[in-house]
Amino acid sequence: MGRFIEGCERRQALLLADCVDDYVGEENPVRVIDVFVDELDLATLGFEGAAATGRPGYHPATLLKLYLYGYMNQVQSSRRLEREAGRNVEVMWLTGKLAPDFKTIADFRRNNGEAVRAACKQFVVLCREIGLIAGGTVAADGSRFKAVNTRDKNYTPGAIRLRLAQVEASIERYLDKLDTADRQEADVAEMRTTRLNERIEALRQQMRTLQAMAHEVETAPDRQISLTDPDARAMATNGKGTGLVGYNVQAAVDTDSHIVVAHEVTNLGHDRTQLANMGRQAKDATGVEHLTILADRGYFSGAEVLACEEAGVTPICPKPLTSGAKAEGRFGKPDFLYDAPSDTYRCPAGETLIKRTTIVENGLVLNRYWSSHCRSCAVKPGCTTGNERRVTRWELEHVVEAMQDRLDRRPDAMRIRRRTVEHVFGTIKDWMGRSHFKMRRLPNVGTEMSLHVLAYNVKRAIALLGAPGLIAAMRG
Repeated sequence: MGRFIEGCERRQALLLADCVDDYVGEENPVRVIDVFVDELDLATLGFEGAAATGRPGYHPATLLKLYLYGYMNQVQSSRRLEREAGRNVEVMWLTGKLAPDFKTIADFRRNNGEAVRAACKQFVVLCREIGLIAGGTVAADGSRFKAVNTRDKNYTPGAIRLRLAQVEASIERYLDKLDTADRQEADVAEMRTTRLNERIEALRQQMRTLQAMAHEVETAPDRQISLTDPDARAMATNGKGTGLVGYNVQAAVDTDSHIVVAHEVTNLGHDRTQLANMGRQAKDATGVEHLTILADRGYFSGAEVLACEEAGVTPICPKPLTSGAKAEGRFGKPDFLYDAPSDTYRCPAGETLIKRTTIVENGLVLNRYWSSHCRSCAVKPGCTTGNERRVTRWELEHVVEAMQDRLDRRPDAMRIRRRTVEHVFGTIKDWMGRSHFKMRRLPNVGTEMSLHVLAYNVKRAIALLGAPGLIAAMRG
């Protein structure tokens, strides 16, 4: 068959380029990795120095370049990085044809966690210095990432109760089969009875193990135990029955450049206590005097909003729609208008609700208001099922109301948040291959996430300036 493009003969002698550098173009991202790592003060960042005795080791710059290349090219495994170092021309150029073994590569990531996280922060500082991060507004969000721990190796009181019920049902089923086997012919019955008794004993042993684990779970600080990765926690997701055991990764992303300015790995299954934390980290990273942070309903907390205001961070976060009365077709709290000068509420029927009592719940001072005319009110069936409708107000509710006013004036705020930060998580999860973290324990997982974020930020900066432009900016 003719008229096809044909390859060269494998045994044909070739006149190759004079040096490895000829195989790496000026636009190749590995040149950015090389310059960035060479510009870092690795000793100040905390990377381990050379050993005083014994065989010389690899320079931390070499291993950091190797890891950064791997995370930028969806190669996070130390064994796969070892293979790439021996066959990939770009990696050969980057490491000077050095090929560390996988144990050395893995130990570097495990032993230099703080330094890797510092290098990630240093790149954000670099982006700020060259003008890629203008600051002013960031979008925050949290996303669940899988840990090495499987759901079968994670124990909670609810999970143990479910598994015990399943084991009991299995034992009952095998006992029924055992009764049936006793009525069969002698040879067949003996073989089947032995096999069934073994399975029943295995299930009873599993039940004893679960009962012992139930006691350990009850005495655990958060009533949860993970065997493979002790720091991983069971977390709910949007889909029914699709919970995972993993970590909650927080990120704050600049809305202009889409560069991740701050991130943190937690094992909390919610975001309610992270708004002020991420706001402070983003403010420090961007170096601005006043910062606006956009977040979704999962971050809402009156105390967190107040903490943001005190830290010089302006939060914009919608309040969750949790009104039971509204869900049942009655008036919700937004239907009651507050009058600050008189410290009263006006109900939909035009009556005045005055402050009657003050209580403290979860450290918050709450005032409660109600009217004496509720029992004779014509609209009472659409307002409350009790004797009177009571409205609760936090003593610093004006902070939340001011935030709601900002949100009303910026109707596109949540759309900007969504298109800014959710894209980052989607991209990183795609790079991970929808897989799990390679490392165990919270500090190590934090190191791995910093490598993901650093790789994402480098790629984003290259997209904005181009490889030669970014290299010139770093050297300048």
